[in-house]
Amino acid sequence: MEEKMYKTMSRTGSANVVIGILTLAVGIATGVMLLVTGANLLKKKEKLTI
Repeated sequence: MEEKMYKTMSRTGSANVVIGILTLAVGIATGVMLLVTGANLLKKKEKLTI
C-alpha cells in the first residue's frame, strides 16, 4: 500500500514540475512576442494616421 502511494506521489510531483516548466516557457515566449510587436507599433506610429 505504501509503495503504491509513493509511486503515485512521485508521478504527481514529476508531472507538476513538467507543467511548471512548460508554463514558464510559454509565459516567456508570450512576453517576448508582446515586446516585439509593441516595439514595432511604436516604430511605425508616425506612419499611421487615424
